[in-house]
Amino acid sequence: MTTINPYLTFEGNCENAFNFYRAVFGGEFTFLGRFSDMPEDPNYPVSDEARNQIMHVSLPIGGDTILMGSDTGGHDSGNFNVGNNISLSITVDSKEKADEFFSKLSSEGKVSMEMSSTFWGDYFGMCTDRFGINWMISFREEESASE
Repeated sequence: MTTINPYLTFEGNCENAFNFYRAVFGGEFTFLGRFSDMPEDPNYPVSDEARNQIMHVSLPIGGDTILMGSDTGGHDSGNFNVGNNISLSITVDSKEKADEFFSKLSSEGKVSMEMSSTFWGDYFGMCTDRFGINWMISFREEESASE
């Protein structure tokens, strides 16, 4: 099964925005992680002021729809522009499908993060297609390994 969810990016006020969305839609966050939770990486330093900002938050808003978001923080902070601060996040049921979608979507576009295994357990990548639409592709490796 493949699902597509909106992914919103903020410039330091993600937590405030998602507390508002939680008040609007109800429910609870299924995940809330901060940049301070990430493993240290000298290639992508996180400033002291960004450490408490949101790395990722998930809020189910009905059925299979999850509103997701993060602050720009760290190495990506210079890329924030109102209007390009939404991505479509696709979750697929196989690594092969993730690679296929990523390859097709990034063709003639721009890769911002190659598909790779991540510290949070997903096989994940990000790109912007040739039409300027931002995409996040992920396959949950940890769940498939335990099945």
